Amino acid sequence: MSIRLRLTAWYSGILAVMLLAFSAAIYGFVYINTYGDIKERLKYQSNQVVLSQAWTYDGTINLMVGGSLEGQNLFAQMYIYNINKIISNNNMHNNNLKFEIPEQAVVDNKQGFIRAVYGGNSFLIYQRSVDIPGFDGNPAAVLQMAAYVGEQDRLMERLKNILLVGSFATLIAAFTFGLFLARKSMSPIGKVIEAASGIQTGNDLSSRIEYDGPPDEIGRLIETVNSMLGRMEGFYKDLEESYAAQRRFVSDASHELRTPLTTIRGNIDLLQKVWEMEPGEGKMTDAEIRQLSIESVKDIADESKRMSGLVADMLSLARADTGRTFAKEPVALEPMMTEVARRASFLPRQAEWTVGDMTHLNGKYIVGNKDYLQQMLFIFIDNAFKYTPEGNVSMDTVFYQNQVGIRITDTGIGMDKEEVPHIFDRFYRADESRGITEGIGLGLSIAKWIIDEHGGSVEVVTRQGEGTTFVIWLPLLFAPPLE
Repeated sequence: MSIRLRLTAWYSGILAVMLLAFSAAIYGFVYINTYGDIKERLKYQSNQVVLSQAWTYDGTINLMVGGSLEGQNLFAQMYIYNINKIISNNNMHNNNLKFEIPEQAVVDNKQGFIRAVYGGNSFLIYQRSVDIPGFDGNPAAVLQMAAYVGEQDRLMERLKNILLVGSFATLIAAFTFGLFLARKSMSPIGKVIEAASGIQTGNDLSSRIEYDGPPDEIGRLIETVNSMLGRMEGFYKDLEESYAAQRRFVSDASHELRTPLTTIRGNIDLLQKVWEMEPGEGKMTDAEIRQLSIESVKDIADESKRMSGLVADMLSLARADTGRTFAKEPVALEPMMTEVARRASFLPRQAEWTVGDMTHLNGKYIVGNKDYLQQMLFIFIDNAFKYTPEGNVSMDTVFYQNQVGIRITDTGIGMDKEEVPHIFDRFYRADESRGITEGIGLGLSIAKWIIDEHGGSVEVVTRQGEGTTFVIWLPLLFAPPLE
C-alpha cells in the first residue's frame, strides 16, 4: 500500500470515528429529549392515579381517568389479580386494546418502562404495582400507563437514516478529496523517485528536482536531496578525474620506466655479445672493447639512477595519496634557507645563482618538517636551473600578513599561461621541453603536496621567453618555540 493511500486511510478512519461519535451524540440527544418528556408524563400520571385512587366501585371497578388522560392521548389499564378484573380508560376501549398482563409474582421486578407493539402500533408503557385497600395480594394490582410513540419512532428512524447516509456521503467525499490532496502533496516525492530512478539508470548526476512549494518538510527533503545530488556529482567528478589521473599516471610511469629499462637491456645485450666473442673473432681491439664497456656501464648506471629517482618520487606521491603525513616541529628559517642556498650552488647549472639577504629571517620560525621543506625548495631551484640555459636564477624572501614568501626567480624559457594550471599535474611537462630537458614531471607534484601539508600556497608568474617566478607562501609561527 502506498503512503498516499495509507495517509488517506488514516485520515478517513479518524474522520469515520469522529462522525460516528458525532452522530451518536446527536441521536442520543434527540432520543432523550423526544422520549424523556413522554416518560415523565407517564410516570406523573401513573403516580396521580395511584395517589388519588382515581377509580370507583359500582359493581365493577372503574378507573376514573376521565378526559384528562384521553386528552393527552394516554392509554391506562389496571388489572386486579384477586378478582381477575381489567379496568381501562376510554382510549383503550375505543381502540380495542388490551396490554399483556405480567404475572403477579414478578410485577415488582418488572416495574418500569417497556416497549410493545399492538395492532401494528408502537407503545411506550410504564407499569407499576398498586396496593388497593380491601384487596389481598402483594401487589393487589398492576397499573399500566402507555403512550402511542409511532410518530416519535418514525422521527428517530428518519434521523438515523439521515445521520448514516450523511456520514457515509461525507466519508466518501473526504476519502476522495483526501486522495486528491495526498496525491498533490506527495507529487514532489514522485519527482524525487523519478530523479533517483533517472540517476540509477543513467549517468547524469547534474539533474535536480524542481520545487516551488513552501519550505515545509517536503521542501526541506527536496533541498536535502538536491544537496546530496550536488555532492554526489562532485564526488563522481572527482572520482572520474582520479581515475583519469590514475590511468595517465600508469601510462606515463610505464613510458618513463620503459625508456631506462630499454637502455639498460640494450647495453646489457651489447656487453654480453661483446664479451662472449672469441679472441680475434671481432674487428674491435681490446682498448675499443674496454671503452665500449665503460660507456655501456655508465649508461646503465645513469639509467639506474634515473629509475631510482623515479621510484622514490612515485613512493612520495603514493604516500600523499594515502593521506599519510609527516612529523612537524618549529623550524628556524634563517639556518634552513642559508643551508639550502649553499647546497643549491653545487647543483648542475649553467645560469648564475644569486641569493638575497637572509639575515632578516633571524628569529622567524615556521611549523614544518625541515627535510621535506628543503626537498620542496630544491625541486623548484633544480627546475629553474634546468629551464634556464643561460641567465640568472635567484632566491629571496618577503613577508606579508603573517606569512613568509620564498621567491625563486629565473630568466629562462618561461611558459604559456595556459600551461600554468597543469604544471603541478603528475608527469606533466611542457611539449617544448619534453625530451629536451631532463626530468620525468613528478617534482612539482611532490612540491605541491609538501606545500599543502604545511598549510601553504604557491603563486606562479611566467611569460614565454622571459622566465618564471614561483612564490611559496608559508604561515609563520607567531611565538618562538620554547627551548
